[in-house]
Amino acid sequence: MANDWTNMMDLGIVHFMAYPVIRDDNPELTLESLKKIALDDFFQLAEVRPSEHAEVTEGMKAIAQNSKLGLGVGAQPLLLLNKLSLNDPDEAGRKAAIDQVKIGVDTAYDFGAPICAFLSGPDDEATRDHLMDLLVESCVELCEYSKSQCPDGAEPVWLSLEQFDDSIDKKCLIGPSERAAVLAERVKEQVENFGLTQDLSHMPLLGESPTDMLTPTVDHLIHAHVGNCLMADPDVDGYGDKHPGFGYPGSETDVEGLARFLETLIYTGYFEKDLPSRKPIVTFEVAPMTGEDSDLLIAGTKRAFVEAWNMVQQG
Repeated sequence: MANDWTNMMDLGIVHFMAYPVIRDDNPELTLESLKKIALDDFFQLAEVRPSEHAEVTEGMKAIAQNSKLGLGVGAQPLLLLNKLSLNDPDEAGRKAAIDQVKIGVDTAYDFGAPICAFLSGPDDEATRDHLMDLLVESCVELCEYSKSQCPDGAEPVWLSLEQFDDSIDKKCLIGPSERAAVLAERVKEQVENFGLTQDLSHMPLLGESPTDMLTPTVDHLIHAHVGNCLMADPDVDGYGDKHPGFGYPGSETDVEGLARFLETLIYTGYFEKDLPSRKPIVTFEVAPMTGEDSDLLIAGTKRAFVEAWNMVQQG
């Protein structure tokens, strides 16, 4: 195994989580904070949300071009903030969700990003089979839309559905890894440009281990997030799917847990796959808790990764 992780992966960070720009209401902060990431050569990639502000879109493109920073696109905020579901039984609601992710696809083409990530809507055990059918339809439609927008001779943007918890915070249909694998298999029977995003942050919330999460889904995995969660005490700041830093008091994942997840990514073959991105992507998804500073959180996250990677190297 190479000592230098840059030979194996592109390390990224979810920009709209690390800095408080998820709501797209502060263009100046959005561009200032993305510039901080671009100036840090620890990162090869930043995942950004689509913006309604033309100056933000053009500014992000300029920052990325000048700094050689790669961009990925996350459509999750468009769905979560608007309370939209790709498996909504109401057809108008489902169409609204599809239209929002199409914005993400368009942004990915504009940025030259290979992947647009998104998520399913809520689970309902009583109607789960029907919800799965609807989600498959939505995913296929989005993949077909992406192909229809692809310039001649180019590769289409891939749609990557991110697993979330199914019972604690987001309570999403996808959901457990076995269910995610079934979804991916059904979608890929009809289209090719589809895969899964799997997130260490959501693994404890799903009650899964690294092997539980990655083994059934590795054939479909095209994008990995790494982060943390807190689920021991509902009254504590950061409870649920809030992405505190590694080793945050009372949280589920520390440096050793990060090392075990990276190790499992290696041994399940993620870093040897033919993927839509130039290299396999591993993206930090961390967010400052109350009173925390984003820049210090990012510095700590980088140190956690270096320590975890050294643990993997040592066996």
